[in-house]
Amino acid sequence: MKALILSGGEGTRLRPITHTAAKQLIPIANKPILFYGIEAIREAGITDVGIVVGDTYEEIKKAVGEGKKWGSKITYIKQEAPLGLAHAVKISQDFLANESFVMYLGDNIIKQGIKSLVDEFRKKRANSQILLAHVENPGQFGVAELERGKVVRLVEKPKEPKTDLALVGVYMFDYHILEAVNNIKPSWRGELEITDAIQYLIDKNFLVHSHIINGWWKDTGKPEDLLEANRIMLDDLEARIRGEIDKSSKLSGKVRIEEGAQIINSVIRGPATVARGCRIIHSYIGPFTSIYYNVLIEDSEIEHSIVMEECKISGLKARIEDSLIGKNVVIIKSTSKPKAYRFMLGDSSQVGTI
Repeated sequence: MKALILSGGEGTRLRPITHTAAKQLIPIANKPILFYGIEAIREAGITDVGIVVGDTYEEIKKAVGEGKKWGSKITYIKQEAPLGLAHAVKISQDFLANESFVMYLGDNIIKQGIKSLVDEFRKKRANSQILLAHVENPGQFGVAELERGKVVRLVEKPKEPKTDLALVGVYMFDYHILEAVNNIKPSWRGELEITDAIQYLIDKNFLVHSHIINGWWKDTGKPEDLLEANRIMLDDLEARIRGEIDKSSKLSGKVRIEEGAQIINSVIRGPATVARGCRIIHSYIGPFTSIYYNVLIEDSEIEHSIVMEECKISGLKARIEDSLIGKNVVIIKSTSKPKAYRFMLGDSSQVGTI
């Protein structure tokens, strides 16, 4: 069995961060989102992995490499444009070679992993297995309609959803899905929809099995979803102190300080994690905060936030909360006269002031 990870999306809901970075590499609890998917696939016993990539190919390849870190073999499949999930399957036919496979959306996280779900697919010998979850906003997802537990209809982002059962971003297929993706037409969005491909299987009387998951799952397509995912994954954090902590600093709760980080005259309340090369000076790091590598935080307070690499935060009077801060960002108290807010912000930025 193989795996196909889709990492070619543009991440429009996460701009401006995704103007310059792959959304699948945004760190959750200081681990790129994409890595959670690769790990889940490896835990399911699958080592032959294809990653569908777009404009961020070089960045993703640099982060993932050949897969040796996970004992996997990675093949990169270039997609000229994000033309739909079924299009990603269509261009991956040579890699899939008529084998069964798991298709995993690279910006999704399923906390409990997928091993038991892959085992179920193999046991059921279905042509496809889809994962479903009850959601509050089904109109933002592909939605499934069931009759007596059997999938009868799938609709992509319906205006008037008939159920609250959303398709989770992990699918399992045998080779018949290739027939489906080669026989469907683009939707009104101009994309080859995976919901249409699965509907093709249903209409042709192939066996499409559904599994409603009860565990935690998140499509990390929006900033608030990323912060929730960060909170959930940090909640399972194992405390580990490998960096330098001076005597005037106080740590409480589940805190992880990586090697090469320095904590000076600061308070850190977990769950929180600080990566290598960071310096936290005269500052407060509150719960559910992850600080990626080579960040300087000085004379400032922050909690329930994600700070990406190479940032500088210094001299702030107010606490930062509920924030997603992209890489190489500088947030400092200005000493220039006259006193004023001075911003240099990219497209789609958001700023809240007090």
